[in-house]
Amino acid sequence: MYARAAAVNPTPEKPKPPEKWFAEDVQPHDSSLRAYLRGRFPTVRDVDDVVQESYLRIWKARARHPIDSAKAFLFSIARNLALDTIRRNRHSPIDGVTDLAALFVLDDKPDAASAAARQQEIEMLVDAIDALPARCREIFILRKLQGVSQKDIAARLGLSEQTVQVQAARGLRRIAEELRHRLGTP
Repeated sequence: MYARAAAVNPTPEKPKPPEKWFAEDVQPHDSSLRAYLRGRFPTVRDVDDVVQESYLRIWKARARHPIDSAKAFLFSIARNLALDTIRRNRHSPIDGVTDLAALFVLDDKPDAASAAARQQEIEMLVDAIDALPARCREIFILRKLQGVSQKDIAARLGLSEQTVQVQAARGLRRIAEELRHRLGTP
């Protein structure tokens, strides 16, 4: 059998100071990293952010443990950040805007007073529907609010279509009278 001789380095290599390591092992790859990101991930809007975040993460990783291949590790970090950015943008309903002056913003939501008035009107309508006799209320809700046909209501409730029509009209008339009374209109 052959005995393997262990490679012994009598003078272990002293690690570079962080600033020198960054300047010599990381920063020279800046232009190729940017080109890689632009070519591989064209939908990433801000490559500069990805590059800066990659630098920050490799710097922090180097502070924890030595890095054998700075270039490979840097590109790996940048790739993962770019993929995260793409995933986040895919799920985000927010679109980036570069020119705020060109944005036309129209707020079509009602103001607080209009919303409160609308809520009050809805409450009056609900109260007016609740005030109807039970059978009339049931027919009115099915016909006018749920859009069920007269024929289906008649079959469901065991009534004639004529009765359904009369009850729906009676319910509508009573609700209109109640709302006119509450609003003080003739």
